[in-house]
Amino acid sequence: MNVFRVGTRGSRLALWQARTVAARLEQATARACELVVIKTSGDRLAEAALSEAGGKRLFVKELEDALLGHDVDLAVHSAKDMPAELPGGLTIGGVLPREDPSDALVLQLSAVPGDALEEALARLGEAPRIGTSSVRRVAQLVRLLPKATFHAIRGNLDTRLRKLDERQADALVLAVAGLKRLGFEHRISARLPIAACVPAPGQGIVAVEVRADDHATRAAVARVDDRVTAAALKAERALVEALGGGCQLPLGAVALPRDGQDRHTPFLELHAIVISPDGTRAVRHRDCGSIEEADALGRRVAAELAGHGAMEILDEVRSRNEGRGTRNE
Repeated sequence: MNVFRVGTRGSRLALWQARTVAARLEQATARACELVVIKTSGDRLAEAALSEAGGKRLFVKELEDALLGHDVDLAVHSAKDMPAELPGGLTIGGVLPREDPSDALVLQLSAVPGDALEEALARLGEAPRIGTSSVRRVAQLVRLLPKATFHAIRGNLDTRLRKLDERQADALVLAVAGLKRLGFEHRISARLPIAACVPAPGQGIVAVEVRADDHATRAAVARVDDRVTAAALKAERALVEALGGGCQLPLGAVALPRDGQDRHTPFLELHAIVISPDGTRAVRHRDCGSIEEADALGRRVAAELAGHGAMEILDEVRSRNEGRGTRNE
C-alpha cells in the first residue's frame, strides 16, 4: 500500500479537516494521501433536526462502514460528532491540536464583530430568535436570554450564515473552531465563556479513526497525534461514557490544559455540566488531573455529577427522546 485512503464527508469543513490530516501525514511519513469523499446520512438529511433524524452517528456511520470494509484506511471526523462507544474493531488513532473549543454568538452582518458578550446580548434585545438545534446550547443560553426563542437551523456553515443574513434568525450559536477554520472568524460577535456555555465534548478537535488491527496505519497516525489534545478528548469521552452516552443530551464537558508542578506532565482542568432542557436545574463540577490520568479524571467528574442529580436529568431526557422515536447514538 503506497497511498493512505482518507475517508471524509464532503462539506467544506470536513474537507478542510481531511486535507489538514493528509498534509501532516504526508509530511510525517513521506507517503501520499488520497481523499475519499463519502456522503453520510447526516448530509442527506441536512435540513432535519438531529433529534428527529437520529443523532450524531448520522455523521460517522458510513465512514466507519467504509473503514470496516477496508474501502478507506482512516476516517477523519469532528470529534464532537463521534458517539461515546465506537464500533468493534475501530479506535481513535490520533488527533490534531485543538482549536478554540468555545461556542460563539454570530449576529447578522450589520452587527459589529468582536463585541463583549454583554454588548452582543444588548444588541439582540430581550426576545431574539436564536438559531441552534443543540439541546446543550439551548439549555444553557435560556439562562442568559430567558425570553429568547430557539429554532433549528441545519446545513453547512455557509448555508447557516446565509439563512442568518436572510433574517431567518437574529443570531446563530456556532462553534468558534469551525468559523476560524473556514475563515469566518470576523463573523464572531462574541465568544461564550465556559461559565455561560460549556462546550460539547470533543468540540474543536479533529479525530482520526482507524482499524484497531491496522498496525501500520496506527503507527503512521500516531506520528501526527497531539498528546495533550488526545488526553483532553479521552477525559471528555470517558465522562460521557460513564454517564451513559447518547445523542442530543444537555451535557457539556471540556478539558483545558493547565500548567502543573511538573512541566513535563501537563494538567487538565475538566469542566462539566448537565442541565435540564429548560435551564431550571443544573449540576456542575470541575476537577483537575494529569494527562496521564485523563480517563480516571473523566470518570471522577462523571461520578460527582451523578452523585448530585445529573442522572435524573439525563434519564428524563433519554426517556423523552425515546418517546419521540429518537435513537441513541
